[in-house]
Amino acid sequence: MASSRPRINASFSIFMFLVMAVTYVYSQDTRVGFYSKTCPQAESIVKSTIKAHFQSDPSIAPGLLRMHFHDCFVQGCDASILIDGPNTEKTAPPNTLLRGYEVIDDAKSQIEAACPGAVSCADILALAARDSVVITGGLSWSVPTGRRDGRVSQASDAGNLPSFTDSVEVQKQKFLDKGLNTQDLVTLVGGHTIGTSACQFFRYRLYNFTANGADSSINSAFLPQLQALCPENGDGARRVGLDTSFFSNLRDGRGVIESDQKLWTDASTKTIVQRFLGIGGLLGLTFRVEFGKSMVKMSNIGVKTGTEGEIRRVCSAVN
Repeated sequence: MASSRPRINASFSIFMFLVMAVTYVYSQDTRVGFYSKTCPQAESIVKSTIKAHFQSDPSIAPGLLRMHFHDCFVQGCDASILIDGPNTEKTAPPNTLLRGYEVIDDAKSQIEAACPGAVSCADILALAARDSVVITGGLSWSVPTGRRDGRVSQASDAGNLPSFTDSVEVQKQKFLDKGLNTQDLVTLVGGHTIGTSACQFFRYRLYNFTANGADSSINSAFLPQLQALCPENGDGARRVGLDTSFFSNLRDGRGVIESDQKLWTDASTKTIVQRFLGIGGLLGLTFRVEFGKSMVKMSNIGVKTGTEGEIRRVCSAVN
């Protein structure tokens, strides 16, 4: 009898975790299949739009994933990142190099033609992020929909976005403030697997980071490769592809972005990176599965539903 107790307790804990997870995902009144009656073709339109644009410009995939992330961390997942005009989120320094707005506009115009006034820009962006991951080889996940679009977009609100120079403690707090835990942090940062970075976000590590030169956490064999891609006085907007072996790169000192590499040097995040790598007998994690779970959690940050917000007819409408 004694040996069965741990199994019963473990099962109960897993059950409670699943209940809590389901409650969290649906507590904001979003649900999978929200448009099944009002616009059943919405998801297929977004998917086909992503495919068409990806064929001519593969960089839109990481661009749309990053855009969704930046939208959710400011005012919640309400498409406020899409609003045009002076001093909007789009104009804030962390967002000036975001790409893929034309893809969302394309999908929106097609959906409006099929189902006028039915589908929010916020949901199109959430679906586009999922389809961008899938088209680059990631696993799909069910996206709860039913978000409405926000009316407020201010550049000053973008100050709480995670920064490429943040310490792990700061990163953890910013994620915690949004209801995301440390595993979500490591998992979502792993989205850099399909990403790119502009030289301006990491070049400072390559030359005069300390009195002795480059950031010592960069692998010595990797440093000249980065310097060749991003010369000291070169174009800061030049984009560099991030390697698909994201977690092994952190282990090997080949993380391009400073805040990413720090995930390997902090004990609380290193353990999670090791679990994704299957190191040291730790209970392993499957990145492609966990990423979808964390994306669902993130995509429900501060959503507007019901009578909140609006359904914009044009995603980039000036506020």
